[in-house]
Amino acid sequence: NLILGSNYIQSHILHFYHLAALDYVDITAILKYKGKDPNLNRIKAWAKEELESKRPGALAPFLPRYEGDYIADTEINIAAISHYLKALEMRRKAHEMLALFGGKMPHEMGVVPGGVTEKPTVDKIASYLYRLKEIQEFIDNIYIPDVIAVAKAYPQYFKIGRGVENLLAYGVFEEDSDGTKKLLSSGVYFKGRKEITPLDETKIAEYVKYSRYSSASGRHPSQGETTPQTEKEGAYSWLKAPRYEGQVMEVGPLARMVVTHMSSKNEKVSSLISKTLKDLNISQSSLFSVMGRHAARALECKVVADRCAEWVNALDPSKPVHTPYEIPAEGNGMGLTEAPRGALGHWIVIKDRRIENYQCVVPTTWNASPRDDKNQPGPIEQALIGTPIKDINNPIEAVRVVRSFDPCIACAVHIMEGGKEIKSFKVV
Repeated sequence: NLILGSNYIQSHILHFYHLAALDYVDITAILKYKGKDPNLNRIKAWAKEELESKRPGALAPFLPRYEGDYIADTEINIAAISHYLKALEMRRKAHEMLALFGGKMPHEMGVVPGGVTEKPTVDKIASYLYRLKEIQEFIDNIYIPDVIAVAKAYPQYFKIGRGVENLLAYGVFEEDSDGTKKLLSSGVYFKGRKEITPLDETKIAEYVKYSRYSSASGRHPSQGETTPQTEKEGAYSWLKAPRYEGQVMEVGPLARMVVTHMSSKNEKVSSLISKTLKDLNISQSSLFSVMGRHAARALECKVVADRCAEWVNALDPSKPVHTPYEIPAEGNGMGLTEAPRGALGHWIVIKDRRIENYQCVVPTTWNASPRDDKNQPGPIEQALIGTPIKDINNPIEAVRVVRSFDPCIACAVHIMEGGKEIKSFKVV
């Protein structure tokens, strides 16, 4: 839990400040800075030098960008840039927290079947807690207030990017030995219902009508195949289209927080959501939106960070860190958890102590999935439909919608032909 929780913290801070905030904050405002902060002055000098050089890629990765209705207030922009830099430091500390028990970050390697490899010590516990307390202060005093400020500056984005309004969560952060009690609940929410449906993983199937695979469509992941078919007619994605009971499902922080809230299994989650809805003067249905996703991610970051403080204080250095596990000669296995971006499932078939088949359905497979065999668009596709675009050459509104899902680029790399500039879209 401490390893995964540290990853949640760094991932959520990364997403808002370093992947999404610059869709709203005007980075060029730094050129107007007149204060004495040495870090901001270094950024200002660098930005000025880059722009004056006129070389290709100047001011990357901040420019080029889509132009649009960025925040106009210079002071707010400069404060946001300062927080951008502070967030880098907080991410580093979260990486260090994870590495204390996971060996390294990213791609930690300290988890083995049955537990972990690293023994906790008093020094490691103290080191973890020292860093965590600073991050908690950042979340409470900077991260959540910044998200609220952006949400108030762009209230229209509580109506844009609503999407499918079906949610799926596997549940995460087990707090008992049999895995029945979790910090964030499992369950399924269907649009318009007032209750959460218990999760049944047998109802998951993957469809490939519009995916570049020749595999059979509609299979459960445990029987899945992944056979590429590059030139498949009608296909437009390297992602499959996972569905639950044949329905399109959104996964991620919004799904986890709403499912947990509606399950009434975590008083803190419900309290945070209720307070935020009141502060923003919005209804719960408004969470199905661009800003709703950002708010859910920030609140979840606080929930996880605060619980990490309890978990680390509960560690007993004298106890074993793993239970011995022997790989069977034959068998089937399934692992369901929640990555920061959403529901993550792995399915394995073992034969003669070797892996015969291994299939993954990752968060971005759900959220960025193409149409399925019933021609139902995926969650991001549905969220984009109806989005008002002021300037087709600067579709920043569409970018904000997509970015709110925190899609994983590596999960679905697409190669597009160049020289074919898109001028208009028709979504049927």
